[in-house]
Amino acid sequence: MDRIALRGLRAKGFHGVLPRERAEGQPFVVDVDLGVDTRAAAAHDDLARTVDYGLVAEQVTAVVTGEPCDLLETLAQRIADQCLSHEAVHEAIVTVHKPQAPISVPFADVTITIKRSRA
Repeated sequence: MDRIALRGLRAKGFHGVLPRERAEGQPFVVDVDLGVDTRAAAAHDDLARTVDYGLVAEQVTAVVTGEPCDLLETLAQRIADQCLSHEAVHEAIVTVHKPQAPISVPFADVTITIKRSRA
């Protein structure tokens, strides 16, 4: 399986369990790693035989800016589902970063990483 990766997609979302997170929002950063068989696309030099990563980037950003959820787990699942909606994508590894999470001690980042594939 070949890999197409998007790193550091940034968008403001209103996800979290605290009222402040829902009211003010905060930045989220998303990395996606897509499992795609790119041989047919390469052989025919044809975008229709792979996944348009520009479109995926727009869709991932739309999920982040879209309907709020309480948990990073839910957000990551929604993103993975969106990625897997593309016929060419057989697997999606999604990492969601929440660099401004409401934590009372100094920290660099909070992330969740999930791996999903077609059934």
